[in-house]
Amino acid sequence: MNRELKRVSILTLLMIATLLVSTTVIQYIAADSLNADPRNSRTLYESYSVERGPILVDGAPIAYSEPSGDNYKFQRVYTDGALYAPVTGFIPVNGEATGIERAMNEFLSGQSSSQFFDSVNRLITGQDPQGASVDVTIDPVAQQAAWDALGDLQGAVIVTEPSTGKIIAMVSKPSFDPNAMVVHNGAEVQQTYEALLADPQDPLFNRAIGGDMNPPGSVFKLVVASAAFESGEYTPESTLPNPSSFTLPGSTAVVTNAGGGRCGGGEEVTIADAIRLSCNIPFAELGIELGDTAIREQAEKYGFNVTHAIPMESEASVYPRGLDDAQTALSAFGQYEVRATPLQMAMVSAGIANGGIVMSPQVVDAVTAPDLSTLEGFERQEFGRAISQQTARELTDIMISGVEGGAASNARIDGVSVAGKTGTAQNGTDDPYTLWFTGFAPADNPQYAITVLVEDGGGLGQSGYGNLVAAPIAKQVLEAVLNE
Repeated sequence: MNRELKRVSILTLLMIATLLVSTTVIQYIAADSLNADPRNSRTLYESYSVERGPILVDGAPIAYSEPSGDNYKFQRVYTDGALYAPVTGFIPVNGEATGIERAMNEFLSGQSSSQFFDSVNRLITGQDPQGASVDVTIDPVAQQAAWDALGDLQGAVIVTEPSTGKIIAMVSKPSFDPNAMVVHNGAEVQQTYEALLADPQDPLFNRAIGGDMNPPGSVFKLVVASAAFESGEYTPESTLPNPSSFTLPGSTAVVTNAGGGRCGGGEEVTIADAIRLSCNIPFAELGIELGDTAIREQAEKYGFNVTHAIPMESEASVYPRGLDDAQTALSAFGQYEVRATPLQMAMVSAGIANGGIVMSPQVVDAVTAPDLSTLEGFERQEFGRAISQQTARELTDIMISGVEGGAASNARIDGVSVAGKTGTAQNGTDDPYTLWFTGFAPADNPQYAITVLVEDGGGLGQSGYGNLVAAPIAKQVLEAVLNE
């Protein structure tokens, strides 16, 4: 064999080997990830040619496919579309899917590796291809109660089980009807989508896990108090100076308490009372003493600065780095550049309720094949320990006092001990406040953790506050789920 022919032969063999390796990688090693990739529009389009599996709440479908009589073969249908839109999302004929439709597409479309043999069997027996069903953790009573309690307000409600991380309610308003996004007319879908994008109230945002995140305001004081108690240098009875105004270091800006004046009547105030009465000045002072690093590290133990796959990916709540003393003081009562989702604040409350252990949140309970075999089941997973059991007990006691006779009093429920914290966050000089409540019940045996977010001041501008608007919503939802 001459030299030139040998070179050509070697090059040909290398090209064949490269082709075999790339084919193997695409068809076997990377198949699942490529099928699951939301940018793989071909996979989404092909899923319309199979009977896509249903999304179930308590055994009843909130999304299912029915014969369409056109080239797509099946039409996706969403029952109670607006109520469950933050959970189901939608799968359009053009564009990317959202929500569970996107996150669990490989199972719903029957294309996961665990469904391979079922697909082969259906092909051999002549049965039509069919996707798996996805059972979600949502409780229909809790979901409806959260929807009703939020009413016409702009915001979100999320309810979880502290001991498991299961999300039993996830409501975001304003919502939209996903049925309008799955009609078999690409131009009509695009027109609807653009109209929703142009809506100034952003109905496509799932405010429970993302969107334009809000400053958490005083609910963030739970994180700062956690850092203080965990340091070993502070207890709930530790005191801080109690002036009626506080000038930020290196600045002319002045911090005041919500009602003006001191936090209570004395020259000093305890950390416990500063939380119960929701005072800003003591926490500005405490934040400076702790430093931004200690606060950020505590926030990250609760889940800040990372995304959480539930399996939809949440936006990462933010506690910034490299703050000076003035910025740290503002961050200590949930202002400056601190931003949080209701999911994140629910993880904080649930972690306190669960003795200091934060569970990873999850909205999928099980995945079931058409033959009723279980492909995946829910497994509890710890995100990590955020605080000690002692700190959790101390914070619980403080939160109970806040509901019984403090700044969260409108969350009181007769005959039930409720632990809670309200927040009223500023967004700008003249902008409406963001209103919060986070807590859990029963406080002595926590079954549910809840976070309520109300944007745009609840329609009250800067006259609204957390205890006036958000706390009663939490009360209404908790009463509903506790009475099931």
